[in-house]
Amino acid sequence: MIALARIFRAAFHKPDTQVYRYVQRTIWALILISILLLVVELPLADDNPAKEMLRLADRVLLMIFGLEIVLRVASFRPPSLEIFRRPPMGMLRAHIFGRLRYLLQPLMLVDVLAVLALYPGLRSLRALRLLRLLRTTKVFRYRNPFAIIWLAFEESSLLFALAFSVLGGATLLGGISFYLVEANVNAKIDSMLDAMWWAMVTITTVGYGDITPVTQLGRIIAAVVMVAGMITLALFAGIVGSSLVKGIMSIREEQFRMSDYVNHIVVCGYDQSTHLLLDALMKEQDLTQTRVVIFDDHERPRDLAPEFLWVPGDPTKESELDKVRLTHAAAAIISGERDTTPQAADARTILITFTIRSYLNRNRYQVQHRRSPLYLVAEILDSENVDHARSAGADEVIETRKIGYSMIAHAVGYHGTATAMSRVLISGSHSVYIGMIPGDSRDAVTFGDLMAEMQLSKRGGLVVGLRMPSGKEIINPPRNHLVDANTQLLYLAKKPLLEPPR
Repeated sequence: MIALARIFRAAFHKPDTQVYRYVQRTIWALILISILLLVVELPLADDNPAKEMLRLADRVLLMIFGLEIVLRVASFRPPSLEIFRRPPMGMLRAHIFGRLRYLLQPLMLVDVLAVLALYPGLRSLRALRLLRLLRTTKVFRYRNPFAIIWLAFEESSLLFALAFSVLGGATLLGGISFYLVEANVNAKIDSMLDAMWWAMVTITTVGYGDITPVTQLGRIIAAVVMVAGMITLALFAGIVGSSLVKGIMSIREEQFRMSDYVNHIVVCGYDQSTHLLLDALMKEQDLTQTRVVIFDDHERPRDLAPEFLWVPGDPTKESELDKVRLTHAAAAIISGERDTTPQAADARTILITFTIRSYLNRNRYQVQHRRSPLYLVAEILDSENVDHARSAGADEVIETRKIGYSMIAHAVGYHGTATAMSRVLISGSHSVYIGMIPGDSRDAVTFGDLMAEMQLSKRGGLVVGLRMPSGKEIINPPRNHLVDANTQLLYLAKKPLLEPPR
């Protein structure tokens, strides 16, 4: 059962798997067939026998689409479950509300509306399935205008919720009031739905004229609804305008703080070289599944790709770390500044590290149920400050300048070694991964026996070292080195081959 659930999750939510690509190609083909059936069917007369066959084929396709939506929602795993442990009822609530939020995403709603074409009067909604192709298009890889527009509206979703609440409240009050006043005297008001229709038409200033007030009090209500309509339209115009020009910074900050983002990566600091880090993250991470948030006290750069979220703020201030939902993040990266001296850059990095650890300690009640603690990676420019960064609480310290200079010096004596190591360090080719030793817990075995048993080389992997339970790494251990079940493997491969550490 668990294996079947993993297959369905990979088929609908893991773009890097073969089964996902197969399912998507099948769905695309069915979408195109569905649209083709619609185009062929429209010119046919109603009494044409072929038209009924086409309609039957269309209903079968829509049932397949409906089943696909059900499987996609059922196989979705809410991101919050990757971070927090929950009791049985909390787990059930997280599954229900997480799937509901997933179902209410715009493209999911488009798919649901398209399936409603099973109802004869809504058959033209099949054309909405074409929008499904926008999910995986690679045409606008770096500057996707649709992604930019959607990001602008996504960052102001709280404002839109307010505007729609005003619209819904005005429509509801206006419709009920109009029904109570006009129901018994206006021949065109047969039900509450008629009054609601009138209120919606009036408040949006469409004014079809199919229903009009006949009493003085009804006209007064209509006047109030018209004024409310002008205010509502002005509210929507202001929100849309401010969203597109990115003018409401405080609301954008609150939007992320109040959002449901979890398992994201926070990058603290941004300068002229940070784009290299972001490029590497785009290669290492699926940004549709793991969001990357940049936290810095500057305005969002115009050339920043829309795949990255930007939250303005000062990461050295503990009071501002709430803006990026750090208690729900998977990892934080502190990037060293390049526009100042190494000592000053490292001092800021260490200060941010202290601040983050202090913040997490202050919010220990929120993080105590996490499956794993926040992983903090700090970049240090001066080797003298490595121990200070570790003492501040960094889980991993990267000496970028020392690594680069060491590779240069080594390449002088051993030609080609820097090129070879670059292929290991830079994503896109072979990389070093950490994996669990497969199988159940066992007694300690020698490193040589373990390698002979696993035969990882036949799968394209090469074990280069061990990571001890204490966190110490041993590179190229001797064959008689004892390995227990809690030891992790460092191996070289093009893609992960073993289960990652929990």
